[in-house]
Formats: sequence, structure tokens, C-alpha cells
Amino acid sequence: MAQTISIGAARHQDLIKTRLYREFELLKNMGLQVKLEESPAGNLTFFRVTGREEPCRVDGGDKLKQHIADILSDLILGQWEKFLLRDIIRENYYFFNEDERRDIFNYATQYTGHDGEGRSMVYQLHRRCRVRKKIDEFLGQNNQIVLEGFIRFRLKEYMEELQEAVDRAVDEFLLEREYKEFVQLLKYFVEIQEPRVDMVHVLVSSGGVFQLLDEQKQVINSDYLEGFILDVVKNEISYDDLLISALITLAPGQIVYHTGGGGMQDSTLETIKSVFSGRVCECTGCELCRKKN
Repeated sequence: MAQTISIGAARHQDLIKTRLYREFELLKNMGLQVKLEESPAGNLTFFRVTGREEPCRVDGGDKLKQHIADILSDLILGQWEKFLLRDIIRENYYFFNEDERRDIFNYATQYTGHDGEGRSMVYQLHRRCRVRKKIDEFLGQNNQIVLEGFIRFRLKEYMEELQEAVDRAVDEFLLEREYKEFVQLLKYFVEIQEPRVDMVHVLVSSGGVFQLLDEQKQVINSDYLEGFILDVVKNEISYDDLLISALITLAPGQIVYHTGGGGMQDSTLETIKSVFSGRVCECTGCELCRKKN
């Protein structure tokens, strides 16, 4: 018994055709003889997929549609989705330049499960199942599907998720840009002033409380640091922020950051490295590291 399904698309036709041909050999091995015909219709290109099941197979009725649903759901989430994300960014955030839009796109793909992380992959699999179900339902009543129209009108919830992913990506991009600008400003402050001490050893306890030692490994009790504790009480400055502020005030020629045993967040150390470019080294196992906890 022969069955024909038509798949129409206004763009990315080569992508569709390549994917369909790739699957044909698998379908043949499963007892389906498949034929593909391509025909233009205005701005659309239709791919007519005709499947004929071998006589020995009797479970064939909707088997071709099931395979088409698998192929299209994989295609939408695997490749088409990236085009959709770029479309959303281009249409809604056109005021960003090309490099900025590329960064936003990279953030967005993390939210949609394309970063290869376990949790994101589970989320992507969940979304694929929902998209496949929608395709199943549509093909259950139709032998023709136009992808652009189907995505726009039948996958509204899916498109809303992509829009949300882009919006979150823009927020993250702006925060990251603000952070980089802030780091550059701090770096400028450090570069324009002469070092007030030659070396500072930074010790951080597992609770996040830090201690600064001079080159002789003596606690620094400097006039430069007066008022910092008051700032913490008044402004609720975190230990991480206080440490960075203290180091900028001291502007040391070299910083030895003792990391053995944990303490500050990795992001804090990365910020210190960025601000004090070329002045920071890490120590992971000296006597000070062992004593600091």
C-alpha cells in the first residue's frame, strides 16, 4: 500500500532534502520503499515522499508518517531552531551589531539545550517530544505540511520558549558587557597608580573571610584599609567585593592568591586576575594554604 506525504518549505530546502535522503536507507532496511520527488510551487518547494511497504509487513498504515514526524522534529530542534533563534534576534534586537548578536545567539543556544550539558540535553529532549507530538497530531489528519506555517501557527508555545530564551540571553549579554566595562574601569584605576605595597598574600577561609599578608607574611594593618569594615556594615558589601576593593586600594605589585582549601568563588579570582593583569599567581598547597582554614 502506497502513501504520500508532502513537505513544503520556503527556505532551507537543501537541509530538508539532505536529511530526507540520509534517512531513506534506514527506512528501506525497515521494510519501507521510499521515493522522493521535488517540485516548486511559487516561493515554496515541496518534497513528495512516497512510501510503499513490503507485502510481508502489515503494520504499515501510519508508519511513514511516524518516520516523517521523527525526521521533522529532529530537523526543527536540531538545525531549524538555530535559524529561528537568529530570526528572533535579528527582528527584535536589530540595534545590536553583528558581533553582539552572535554573542546573544551563543547565550540563547545554552538555554535551549545546544551546549551539550546533561540538564540542558534533558530539557531539549522534553521539547522534542512535545514538538513531535504536535507533528503527529497534524499528520494524523493531513498528508501535507508546510514547515514555516506549521511552526508559526501550530508551535506557538515552542516559539514563545525560543523568544524567552533570546530575552534571557540578551539580559545575560548586557550583564556580561556591564561586568567587562566595570573590570576595565577597575583595571584603569590600578594601572594609573603606583603600587603601595610590593606583594600581598591573599588567604581566604572556607567561610569566605579573607586575610591580607605582606611580603614578610605579616598581617597588613594599613591606613589604606581604614574604613573598610564600616563600609561592610553600612553598605552590606560582600566579602568578595571587599577583597577586590582592598586590593585596588593597596595596588600591590604582586598578588599571591592562596587557593588551597577553597574560599572565595572562582569568579572572584577571575575578576582579580582581570583587574591585576600579569600580577596574580595562585598557590595551592603551601604552609599558608594549610593554615588558613
